[in-house]
Amino acid sequence: MAFQPPKSDFELLAPAPKTPGKRRIAIVTGSRAEFGLLKPVIAAIGREPSLEAAVLVAGSHLLAPANTHTEVSRTFRVAAVVPMQAPGAQTRIEDAEAVGRGITRFARTFYKVNADCVLVLGDRIEAFAAASAASVGGVPLAHIHGGDRAEGVADEAMRHAISKLAHIHFAATAQSADRLVRMGELPERVHNVGSPAIDGLDAIPPLDDEEARAVGDPELVILHHPCGLTEAEERSHAAAIVDVAASSRKRTLVLAPNFDPGREAVLEVLRAGTAENGWHFLDHLPREVFVGLLKRLATRGGLLLGNSSAGLIEAAAVNCRVVNVGPRQSGRESPANVVHVQSPSSGAISLAVGCHKMPSRAEHPYGDGHTGPRIAQVLVSTDFDDPALIRKRCAY
Repeated sequence: MAFQPPKSDFELLAPAPKTPGKRRIAIVTGSRAEFGLLKPVIAAIGREPSLEAAVLVAGSHLLAPANTHTEVSRTFRVAAVVPMQAPGAQTRIEDAEAVGRGITRFARTFYKVNADCVLVLGDRIEAFAAASAASVGGVPLAHIHGGDRAEGVADEAMRHAISKLAHIHFAATAQSADRLVRMGELPERVHNVGSPAIDGLDAIPPLDDEEARAVGDPELVILHHPCGLTEAEERSHAAAIVDVAASSRKRTLVLAPNFDPGREAVLEVLRAGTAENGWHFLDHLPREVFVGLLKRLATRGGLLLGNSSAGLIEAAAVNCRVVNVGPRQSGRESPANVVHVQSPSSGAISLAVGCHKMPSRAEHPYGDGHTGPRIAQVLVSTDFDDPALIRKRCAY
C-alpha cells in the first residue's frame, strides 16, 4: 500500500484578518535579555502607519521562576504564545527536541497570525526555530544582530545559520555587516543599523539611593551564564567568580543565569555563594532597572562581573567597568570598558578586577541609539511580495 501523508492541520486554522493598509510583522521574543533589545524595535514598528507588530512570546519567557512573559504582556499586546522548552529540561539534546517543537508551532503561528514578515534577534534556539519555520515556509525573514561573533553554547553556529536563512539583515556594527557580505549575503539586503541595545539608554536615569537599596545597593554585580563547557568547568568558573566577589567584601548582587544547558551547575554555585556571604539574589531585573544600576555602578566605580553580552554593549555605552570571564563572548567586538579573563581562576579574575582602570570614555561600535526607527524604515520600504526577496542566492 502506498504511503499516505498525514492530513495537514493548516486547513483547520483560520488566518487572522489584516488591518487594512497595514503589513504585519511577527516579532519573536524568547528570553528576558533579547526582549530588552527588541522593545524599541517593537515600539518603532508600532509607530509606522503602514506596519503593525504581532508579538510572539516563546522559550524561556514561559519558564519559572522568572516567568518573564508577564513583563512582555505588560508592555505590548501579545498575539500568540509558542511553548518550546519543558521545565527542568536543559541539556543540549533536550534543546534539540525543543527546536523541533518550536519549528512546528512557529509554522502554525505564522500562518494563523497572517505574518507578512518574521523578525528575530540573535542566536538562541527560539530564534533558530522561528527562522527555520519562516524560511522553509516562504515567509520573509529579517534578522537583527547577524554577523556577530560570540561563542556561547552553540551561538556562533546558530547565529550564522539564521543569517543564511534570513532575507533581510540588520547588523549591529560595520564589522558584522562586512562579515555578512563575505558570507555571501547580498549587500543591498545588509543594513548596518546599530544595536537596539543602545536605544533609549540616555533616557534611563541611574538608580537613586532608595531604588538601589531595593536591590541591595550593590558595588559589584555578578551576571554569569553557562557557556557550553563541561559541568566541572561551569562550576569551576562560577566558583572562581564567587571567590573573588567574597574576597572583595563589596556589596554584591547576583542575577540568575539564563536557561542555556549548564544552568543548574552555575546556579547552584551562585546560590551557595549568595547564602554564605549574605548577598542579594534576583531571578530577573527589568531592563530599565538593570540599565539604571549599570549607570550607578559607572558613577561609583562599581563593576559588572561575569560573561553577559550586556557587559560589552550596554555597559560600554554607559561607561561601566566590566570583567568578562571565560569564552562565552570570544570573538565579539570589545570596547575599552572590558577586561577579559580567558582562563578563569580566582587569581586571574582578582588581578583583572584590581588592575582595571576605566578610561574617561569608552568608545563602542554599536550605533547611536536610533536602531529601532532605522529597522522600521527598512521594513516600510521593503516589498514583502517580491518573489526575488525570498529566493536566496549566494552573492559570490
